[in-house]
Amino acid sequence: MKKLIALVPFAALVLPAAAFAHANVSPPVALAKVSQVYTLAVPTEKDNASTTRVEMTPPSGFSIDSFVPSPGWTREVQQTGSGEDAVITRVTWSGAQVPTGEDAAFSFLGRPSATGTYTFKVRQTYSDGSVVDWSGGESSDTPAPTLDARSSLGGGGSGSDTLAIVALVVGAVGIILGGIALVAGGRRALA
Repeated sequence: MKKLIALVPFAALVLPAAAFAHANVSPPVALAKVSQVYTLAVPTEKDNASTTRVEMTPPSGFSIDSFVPSPGWTREVQQTGSGEDAVITRVTWSGAQVPTGEDAAFSFLGRPSATGTYTFKVRQTYSDGSVVDWSGGESSDTPAPTLDARSSLGGGGSGSDTLAIVALVVGAVGIILGGIALVAGGRRALA
């Protein structure tokens, strides 16, 4: 229980740090070999300029099946092969403008082919012609969006185990207190 209480202030410190705007793909953790909808979000951080173009290169082993329409944006897809054998190698969205403080967001149905970390390359162009390459390392100012593909989600982690133990202890204490209250209440009725 003390561990759980100690984590609350730590979470309060970590969560605001995660709120700093960076290009990201969500959800950041997903099942390998399972198709689902992902969203690429790219922040417009530059003052007095709008995001006018976003280019995404999916990593090897990550397939894109289809796209959710993005009103106002024109989508250009580069691919190898065709039909069922098509592999999307780059997607470019252009034609709209996203002002400072807002994110350009694009959704697509995708699937990681195996477990592991997938790193997306994203290139953002502003209305003033400047470009941001979201392709750096995790600690850089322009980190590349990543996806952690796993064989299963939840269960088996020490955080889950700790939470399960806390829940069982709290439940047991509740049952004991309930039993004591019933016994005490029965004694009062007899007196």
